[in-house]
Amino acid sequence: MDYDLNKLTTPCYLIDLGLLKKNLEILKSVQDRTKCKILLAQKGYAAWSTYDLCSQYLVGSAASSLHEAKLGAENFPGEVHLCAPAYRDDDMDEYIQIVDHIVFNSFTQWQRFKAKTQNAPRKIECGLRINPMHSEVKTKIYDPCAPGSRLGIPIDQFDADALDGITGLHFHTLCELNADSLQRTLPVVEKQFGEFIKQMDWINFGGGHHITRPDYDVDLLCDLITGFAKRYPNLNTIYLEPGEAIALNTGVLVTSVLDIVHNAMDIAILDTSCSAHMPDVLEMPYRPVIISGAGCSGHITGGGQPNEKQHTYRLAGPTCLAGDVIGDYSFDKPLNIGDKLLFGDMAHYTMVKNTMFNGINLPDIVLYDPDKDEYKLQRQFTYEDFKNRLS
Repeated sequence: MDYDLNKLTTPCYLIDLGLLKKNLEILKSVQDRTKCKILLAQKGYAAWSTYDLCSQYLVGSAASSLHEAKLGAENFPGEVHLCAPAYRDDDMDEYIQIVDHIVFNSFTQWQRFKAKTQNAPRKIECGLRINPMHSEVKTKIYDPCAPGSRLGIPIDQFDADALDGITGLHFHTLCELNADSLQRTLPVVEKQFGEFIKQMDWINFGGGHHITRPDYDVDLLCDLITGFAKRYPNLNTIYLEPGEAIALNTGVLVTSVLDIVHNAMDIAILDTSCSAHMPDVLEMPYRPVIISGAGCSGHITGGGQPNEKQHTYRLAGPTCLAGDVIGDYSFDKPLNIGDKLLFGDMAHYTMVKNTMFNGINLPDIVLYDPDKDEYKLQRQFTYEDFKNRLS
């Protein structure tokens, strides 16, 4: 990733359309090999200015809210799928105008909205979210199958007599995992819900499939999908709805050093906030990779572990939150005010989750076209964006 940082104002999210296309090609190959259908899960990636590109490879979008459903319906040609823990009455009136599939999280919700969906002016496929209570996710906040989870119907609460009108089942049990996790999950799902799967027209394997990760076992995934389809020939469609895999490693967050202070160690204050602009660093938590940078002394190589290289800094944001700290990194050369750094893998779960906490402005959104070596400023935020959210 050799970007011309002199052409970029910081902070900014830069989405590399060439890298995005490579991910989409991998996903398209899975569809071609298995006849499954892959949706873009907007909860992970919702940069709708790239939807025209994404829709050339994927069959539609997946939403978890009214606004996401509208965004997909308006900007992503193809199917619109909806799955959420619960729905409001007034939102449902709008949903039935724009979505093709609605997944209900409980039989109570299904019964509440059954008549409305069946009497909708357009055909809507209705499904139920099931929970096999099989945990593969190690970070509990992201585990849909953790004890006490509100997500999905466990088998001991599954009402076999209330399936009239239900044409599909949906399970989402993964997060950033390889195909071996799906391999362990499917037998559990089939053991508990196999008799009901035989009654369905479609099934959705949910998200969390890290398909575009370099070490992901695509062959195993394809074998699992095709094997499942053979065991259940009644199914017309198997869906997957990854969000992260679509934008994985396709974007960077470019930031500048505003100041350097010292308190037991050197601390570089950046113009990007961990809390506001990359909240998963605190929530997940994880340590973002610094790819490279540019500064007064020339090219800056990627940041190493603390004390791995000669100069160690704590990188922190500009907000008043004491914990607005990205992490400790070391560099071959000392950092200077005005230097620019690139944080890697910042296209997913950044723009969709960022905030204007403390009145800190949101980063620009820039699209990079490697074929033209062109940087397009897609969106720049202003004071009015901050003001209009609050009153």
